[in-house]
Formats: sequence, structure tokens, C-alpha cells
Amino acid sequence: MKTSLRKQEIINKSAILFKEKGYSAVTMRDIATVMGMKAASLYNHIKSKQEILSLIILSLAEQFTAGMDTIVTSEKTTLEKLQEIIILHIQITSNNPNGMASLNANWMHLEEKLDYYFELRDGYEDSFRAIIIDGIKKNEISDVNPEVLLFSMLSTLRSLYLWIPKKDDVNIKNLDADLSKVLLEGVVL
Repeated sequence: MKTSLRKQEIINKSAILFKEKGYSAVTMRDIATVMGMKAASLYNHIKSKQEILSLIILSLAEQFTAGMDTIVTSEKTTLEKLQEIIILHIQITSNNPNGMASLNANWMHLEEKLDYYFELRDGYEDSFRAIIIDGIKKNEISDVNPEVLLFSMLSTLRSLYLWIPKKDDVNIKNLDADLSKVLLEGVVL
């Protein structure tokens, strides 16, 4: 089902509020105020604050899952796949840094959708780990602990939402190249 423009505006402004105040501190009245409407009118577009959070987080998690599925099934080398994962994170994060803030800080509030979120997140991490392990087996990347590699890369990629909005002059293409170089080649000359 396609989201109406007004509903999408509510979702986008709610993501900003969740980032600024934290999910628990935001009320439906806060969202209505930011939208310039009465709280009762807000319910014509959205059922609850929980629905908003679910729409924000699950749509992002589904984008990551779809992107990872494409990467996993490609015939690319391990390094190319890892670079594609970096690009995927940069693109999704630069398109929705406020949503990414909600994903990273508020996923535990998903209530009835939490199991689905875990399924998406765990599947994504399992695929990422499998790419790393396969690359080690094929001698395409260094033989280091796959969990350390996964943790190192995901820690950086998951925190991009904190950094990208602060850099007005960031060029996404350059960021793809620079971040790939650092994460995949290190800093050795």
C-alpha cells in the first residue's frame, strides 16, 4: 500500500522529533503540533506513535535486507561485495539520517514488530558474516576473526547517521571511495 504524502510528512517529522527528544519523550500531541494540526486530526492519518516508529524502522530494515539480498546473489568478488555494502549504508543513511537515528536508538520500542525487526537484522548480519567468511576461505581478504571484521565495519556504518548530517560539504561519491579505502584497505601506505 502506498503511503499518502501527508502520512509520509508525519513520518518524516516524527523521525526528527524522535531523534531530537527520544522516542519515549515524544507524544502524539508533539507530533500534531509540529504538523500544525490538532491531535485528533492526526489520527485520521496514523493510528499511533508505535505505528510511526514501526514504519520508520521497518522500512529502513527492509531496504537494507533487499540491498543485501542483491549483493549476496551477485557474482562479484568479496571486496566488491563489501564495497557494495558500504555504498548501501551510505546511500540509505544519507537519504534518511533521522530515520537511521530512530533505527539505531529506538528499535527496542517496536513492541509487536520487534520479532520481525530481529529477523531482518539477524538475516542481514548473517549475510554480511557469510560474505566475510567466504572471502577468507577464498583468500580474497585477510584471515582475521570474521566477528571482529563484522563488528568493525558495522560499527562504522551504523553510526554514519551521526556524522553525515554534520558535513554539509560531504560528497557521497567521495565518501563511498574514502570509506571503502579505509575500511577495506586500512591506513597503511
